Amino acid sequence: MKALMFRPDLMAGKRILVTGGGTGLGREMTEAYLRLGAEVYICGRRLPVLQETARELMDTHGGTVHAKACDIRVPEAVDDMLGEIFAEGALDGLVNNAAGNFISRTKDLSHRGFNAIANIVFHGTFYMTHAVGTRWIDLGHAGNVISILTTWVRNGGPFTVPSAMSKAGINIMTKSLAVEWAPYGIRLNAIAPGPFPTKGAWERLSPGQATDGSDTQTAGIPMGRVGDMDELKNLAVFLMADGVDYLTGETIAIDGGGFLAGGGNFSRLAALGDEDWAHIKEMITSANDRDKTKRSV
Repeated sequence: MKALMFRPDLMAGKRILVTGGGTGLGREMTEAYLRLGAEVYICGRRLPVLQETARELMDTHGGTVHAKACDIRVPEAVDDMLGEIFAEGALDGLVNNAAGNFISRTKDLSHRGFNAIANIVFHGTFYMTHAVGTRWIDLGHAGNVISILTTWVRNGGPFTVPSAMSKAGINIMTKSLAVEWAPYGIRLNAIAPGPFPTKGAWERLSPGQATDGSDTQTAGIPMGRVGDMDELKNLAVFLMADGVDYLTGETIAIDGGGFLAGGGNFSRLAALGDEDWAHIKEMITSANDRDKTKRSV
């Protein structure tokens, strides 16, 4: 594990919202902002998970993490949540991290399956960005948006078409609004991570594979390893902090050279047959069932 490379008070006074901040990459970035002095809001659909994360992070690092239940697929829910947050003071930053994904042959994909991903990644990310950005514009308050994408936005995402389409749209949103909202002091950038294993994502994108980088997931990465979470956190802090205010409209890959070497996507899955896909579907369904059980507890 590497260390955060910034002074401890770098983010002091900033108020940042991280969607999907209770688990995975969202939790990691929340921890980084908190450690550097920011007041952080995290939102998601599972309030108990958010509250547990907030308690654990504050017990470890001090500071303040607010847990907010919100289904970002519902624009009215987004507006209500942001109304509560902005009533306490304007946000300075938004991290669009909430997402969903699973691997599937597109010919096997249902409309419902497509919408399950697109409603979160495409619609939800726009709802959040629009609701925060328009508030900043009305208040005359400069702001900063980071969206978590993938390298697939550059070359497509076979077997992850709903996510690839949605994230490609957010990539264009980032570039478009970087121009449109620059006069208001609002910056938008994006991060395209390579493999940074987290349990939830791995069960849906690499079912049956280890999360420690010891499997075939690293085969096409020139650096020969998966990412270290602190490397991602350092980039997320760099883009959110003051000091690079001239940087906007960019999507930065952090993937050990994987995209440059071979595209960094799931094209290798084209070699799988029907039995392989049936087994993969079974493992993903089991992961989803476990997730639903946790939600109902």
